[in-house]
Amino acid sequence: MLVACSNLCFTHLDLKDAMRTMREMHFSQADLALHQHGPHLKPSDVHQDVGRVAVRLRAENLQLVAFHFAPADPFGPEGRAHLSSACRLARILAVPVMTVAAAPAGSDIAAEVARLTDWCKVATGEGVILTVETHNETLTADPDVANELCRRVPGLGLTLDPSHYLVGPHAGVNYDSLYKHVKHVRLRDSGKKADEFQVRIGQGDLDYSRILTQLELNHYDRALTVDFRNRTDSPFPVEPEVRKLKYLLESQV
Repeated sequence: MLVACSNLCFTHLDLKDAMRTMREMHFSQADLALHQHGPHLKPSDVHQDVGRVAVRLRAENLQLVAFHFAPADPFGPEGRAHLSSACRLARILAVPVMTVAAAPAGSDIAAEVARLTDWCKVATGEGVILTVETHNETLTADPDVANELCRRVPGLGLTLDPSHYLVGPHAGVNYDSLYKHVKHVRLRDSGKKADEFQVRIGQGDLDYSRILTQLELNHYDRALTVDFRNRTDSPFPVEPEVRKLKYLLESQV
């Protein structure tokens, strides 16, 4: 397993400086967010000129292990077109995984299966693995539904973000059944209270050792992304926590 870093750890910087900071922290892999409403590279930018974006990202000298794709409208034709361009970029740069959000909690499962089946065809056509992230505000908040989506959508995998099973409507639920579907992982430290989704390393309840053991038992050999979000309301500086989690994970893999 490799330890990577999300550019969302450095949203106070522009993308070039965020990638430079990762290199200075001795990360060699990055998990890149393509968020239409995010601070860095947007799906519309990729769609406008895939080749130009590929040249720009190659120049950053960081291996990209995943894209985190969030278009303006994930349920309409524009979102699908932007996905196609993002997958083409992933193929050019040899990025293996494209992570997307599932539909909001309470959505019709059959409709979501149809959408994700179509999106999977787009991704696999470019040789990319499509995954849905585990998130406490989407259908994957319930591990049983996450399993059902993977069972019903050929080729679909999961991006495991275990913090969402510590905080949220299914807090404390056993999600061991999901590990067989995991194709990517994002980590931070989290407590069990509503305001403890992101806490300093060592102050939360995330059991990294158990998570890594379960991943190894399921023959996971992909990236572990450090994903401390640099929010304006963060009660502590994020960069030291990014370093600490990097060293913690590297000591255990």
